[in-house]
Amino acid sequence: MQAIQIPADYGFVLLSVVSTFLTGTYLGSRVGSFRKAAKVPYPFEYASWEQVQSAPAERKAALLAFNAAQRGHQNFGEVHLTTVGCLLICGLSQPKLTAALGGVWSVGRILYSIGYTNWNQNGKGRYAGAPGLLVQYGIQIWAGVVAWGLAMK
Repeated sequence: MQAIQIPADYGFVLLSVVSTFLTGTYLGSRVGSFRKAAKVPYPFEYASWEQVQSAPAERKAALLAFNAAQRGHQNFGEVHLTTVGCLLICGLSQPKLTAALGGVWSVGRILYSIGYTNWNQNGKGRYAGAPGLLVQYGIQIWAGVVAWGLAMK
């Protein structure tokens, strides 16, 4: 069995992975501020349909924004582990490019979450995070190619 060689610039990949941790922390803290504004107590994950529909207009907006912030954060959690794994694999091939793509992904997730909570655009502001989504799909394919190449050596 051949040993995997870690490229000299692999530290940049690790920094981009750390950026994803900071992104998750930021998104979680955003949810906390939206929760407080909407007055949704713990342990409730979302404001219910009934709460939103029966709320006065101002509170309704706060409840919808909280639900959107929560959804943006949970969407991050749904893809975070996969993205980190892909970054670690792709970095074995092209560490600086991988690190840059990891940064784009992190910024994209933040833009997605911020845009998702912008109800002036009916949630369509999340499309500002589209470059991050393209990176996510691209590195998944790229990670498969890198892993295949390592397996076939």
